[in-house]
Amino acid sequence: MSETAGVREVKSAARTVELLELLAARGDRPARLQELADELGVPRSSMYALLQTLAARGWVRSDVTGSLYGIGIRALLTGTGYLDSDPRVRTVRPYLDEASEALGETIHMGRLDGRDVAYLATRESHEYLRTISRVGRRLPAHVGALGKALLAERPDDDLPDGPYEALTPHTRTTREALAADLARVRARGHSIDREEGVVGIVGFGFALRYDSPAQDAISCSVPVARLTPGHEERIVAVMREIRTKIETVVPVGAGSVHWR
Repeated sequence: MSETAGVREVKSAARTVELLELLAARGDRPARLQELADELGVPRSSMYALLQTLAARGWVRSDVTGSLYGIGIRALLTGTGYLDSDPRVRTVRPYLDEASEALGETIHMGRLDGRDVAYLATRESHEYLRTISRVGRRLPAHVGALGKALLAERPDDDLPDGPYEALTPHTRTTREALAADLARVRARGHSIDREEGVVGIVGFGFALRYDSPAQDAISCSVPVARLTPGHEERIVAVMREIRTKIETVVPVGAGSVHWR
């Protein structure tokens, strides 16, 4: 049994979290009982009892036949509570609005979570609207502007061995290629994602250095078709200014809780 800070892991709690994370990761692909039992390596009867307990409390939902399971609405309410309780997200939001109005492009705020970046806030461009909001979703750190801006704040020794998952033909999938790119990020002061996460989209990422190493970053995403050299120069200038403003006002002490 694993331990954290000398405390033995509670097996039932760990299994519950693993199940919820699995259902969340599946998105719009509901799962059958046996699939979940096989994936987590638990008996079918135990999985059924856990699903029914969570369904009764709103953490899991099932279809009308009771044979398909997905993440429940309580997960959304808890996630919203996380965003509402975070003083840094509240502080950054108006600056995302400012950047979006100045550039007319999509602006994101994200936070490093292990090897991924979780999207905490987004201001969508009126010219390029996604059908699904990225808030609450995750992207591997090595493929996006947010993630690469944050990885560049850390030593290359922290990078996992490859190969890395490829989301597009442009994704850097080796440790050596990613490390070389991060060296360029450090030299210029911001990251660039040229269709590495989404084909047709270029992103520019800027780490927010009110933590050391930085945990949060902001980015601007723009379709390749609209990215002229002049527009790219303006994006970088505006986003640098926005980063400076955020770093000046974001709470780093003075009563704010320092989460680990």
